[in-house]
Amino acid sequence: METTRTWLLPLLLAAGQGALLWSGVGPDGPTGPPGLLGMLGLVSASAVEAVALGWRRSAPLRALAGTLAALVLGGLVRPDGYLGIGPLIALYSVAVRCPVPVTVRALAGAVGVEWLLSAVQEGPRAPLLSSMAVALGVYVLCAGLGETRRQWLAGRLTATRRLAGAEHTRRLAGDHERRRLARELHDVSAHHLTSVVVTVDAASRLQDSRPDLAAEALSFAERTGAETLTALQRLVGLLWVADRPDHRPMSGRIEELVAGFGRLGRPVTAQLPDDLAGPPAEAVHGIVREALTNTLRYAPGAATRVLVRRTDGLLELTVENAPPRTAPQGSGDLGGGRGVAGMRERAAAAGGELTAGPTREGGWLVRATLPDGAAPRRPDEHGWRRDVLREQRLADPALAFAAMILPVSCILGLTEDWSAAMRRAALPALLVVCGLLVLHALPLLWRRRAPWAAFLAVLATAWLGPVAVSALRLPSHAAQFLACGLLVETLAVYAIAAFGQGAGRTWPVPLVAAFSAAGSLTLASYADGSMAGEPTGPGEAVLLACFLSVLTAPLFAALWGAGLIVRRRRLRALAYDDFAFASSMWHADRAAAAERQRLAATLHDAVLAHTRALMGAAGRGDLAEVAGTARAALAAMREMLHSLGDAGADGDGDGGGTGPGGRLAPSPTAADLDALCDALCRGGRDVRLRGLPEAARDLPPSVQVSVYRIVEAALGAGDPGPARVSLRRRRGTLRITVKGVRLAVAGPVAERLRVQVAAGEGRIQCEPAGTLRVSLPAGAVPAPVQEVFPSPYA
Repeated sequence: METTRTWLLPLLLAAGQGALLWSGVGPDGPTGPPGLLGMLGLVSASAVEAVALGWRRSAPLRALAGTLAALVLGGLVRPDGYLGIGPLIALYSVAVRCPVPVTVRALAGAVGVEWLLSAVQEGPRAPLLSSMAVALGVYVLCAGLGETRRQWLAGRLTATRRLAGAEHTRRLAGDHERRRLARELHDVSAHHLTSVVVTVDAASRLQDSRPDLAAEALSFAERTGAETLTALQRLVGLLWVADRPDHRPMSGRIEELVAGFGRLGRPVTAQLPDDLAGPPAEAVHGIVREALTNTLRYAPGAATRVLVRRTDGLLELTVENAPPRTAPQGSGDLGGGRGVAGMRERAAAAGGELTAGPTREGGWLVRATLPDGAAPRRPDEHGWRRDVLREQRLADPALAFAAMILPVSCILGLTEDWSAAMRRAALPALLVVCGLLVLHALPLLWRRRAPWAAFLAVLATAWLGPVAVSALRLPSHAAQFLACGLLVETLAVYAIAAFGQGAGRTWPVPLVAAFSAAGSLTLASYADGSMAGEPTGPGEAVLLACFLSVLTAPLFAALWGAGLIVRRRRLRALAYDDFAFASSMWHADRAAAAERQRLAATLHDAVLAHTRALMGAAGRGDLAEVAGTARAALAAMREMLHSLGDAGADGDGDGGGTGPGGRLAPSPTAADLDALCDALCRGGRDVRLRGLPEAARDLPPSVQVSVYRIVEAALGAGDPGPARVSLRRRRGTLRITVKGVRLAVAGPVAERLRVQVAAGEGRIQCEPAGTLRVSLPAGAVPAPVQEVFPSPYA
């Protein structure tokens, strides 16, 4: 299908040129049969143009150069018998696929070649200016239309990347939720339960020398057990809501946290700003809590300093403790093994980084750098939509310029047959008419941003014609050229329909435009009492106005309908993107909710019972039972943390698998693509595969696995529609084409594909329409696929 789209237009142009050549008719009328040299020249020019246009999608600049060469060849051999519209198509392709500076340079080059060819063909005669003006207007119009298409495709690509990011978030939602819950559980276990164990152990060791510590330890254990139970119950309650950061100032909460550790008899000092808020402040709170807990566990009695400073838009957090006064007693195995790793995760989640390590004096230093600021701004979810509908960087100026230059060129062409004396006499009037036409087209610059204002301005400037004819006494044979301004009205009507407010509010526009155009043209022609040099009465003027209204109303209505169709298509595409994005986010919320529900049940059954038992033991005054119960609660918490880690390892989609007995299952190969496509078809998606087993025969094992992973990643990007996969092997190169995968040509999936293909010394082409093309050397040894491609179906 893609090959047909590429070559159909060039072949049709070549066939049209051949038909003109056979009939002896050129673009300007009968030309007669060409001679042998002319025949060979035209055939060669048509062949060069067809081949060049075949490159317009992959190499548009090369296609433009080839079509210009064909234009020069055909124009020199047969000036009146060569169509020469190939450069217009090629320039459109350049504007669609290249940035604006490249398009401007290509436009200048194409216009320059066209002008030189016109100068050679026409010579220094009056038709030269008309030909040059027409060429300039048409080329600028093609470039503007191509830029419009490029901006639309860029907007669609932005929407596709946004949707791909949402799909990526959906696939990782469960894993992210497990990590978040693991951090929360670790914080609870470290902050509350570890302090109970350390305090009770210290009271047990000093019970003979300081019996008063036992009562304090029991009171502390009972109080901390209540706090732990409250914290766990709060966590269970929060498991049913999304992870939304608290944007209230957290400086007070951090100070309360430090004061709580100080009440345990640890010398802790803190210095921090008063207005910490947002996710960075949440990260500071979690890191300080974990660092102080580690100090309590591994360096009992050591002085600790907490410092938070602002420097250059960053928060610098430092938690440093001196060497421990005494060796830790039996607390080294209380943690869940996630202390430093959890702190790093918190810092990374807030956009910062963290380091931890021993100091020269034998203490421990934790240092984190985080971005400063309150809650981050929500991304403008509709900004990309405005970008899609705001395609006027080159398109609107080009269209307005074409609407100015084409009527002027039309006037130049129509006055070629006038005598020199008549042209000199009418020159002032013609200059006024040209000025009015340029002013008439100027509002088109705002046709997208303010379509109603542009439309009303176009109607207002149209009535300047009759005023100028009456005030300046312009002759009717010059005033009649004001009819060339109808092109501007048609563009304004289309803009109202395409960028206005729908059919319900714009339906009178075609009628208003038809009556306004007919009235202004009739008054301009009737201002001097004659039409085309013939005396005319009011009755004839009314009939002319009615005739022009009936003639132009269908034209305006057709353009209005075309604008509505374009508007409906655009809004439908945007609505689909919004729906797909909302659907991905909904599935992400469901995946996170499933993880919260699973953990809530386990937390309620395993940990809360131990915490209640701890409070009971503290109330009975049994230090040994308190210590044992606290350790049992910590063990249950640790087991839950490990279960979360195991679930993340099993469900994060790393692309690997295990067979019976824990043995690694063999990696899938290209031969397994049939099974993959069948599985997708059974799931309700139309996926068709072509090219197996011939294309995959005798491929190296690494290439076999890469082929499978590439196709799997493309099909698993999240597109719900039909897809086509084809494999073709030719001259030592394996070509993979996957169509119908818009989410795979942008975003994280496309980046992983580029990494994989580049590692295998291959080439990849991602087309915005949703087509992925990959070329791999049949003997290449790509990078390890298990690391590059997480399986979307794991």
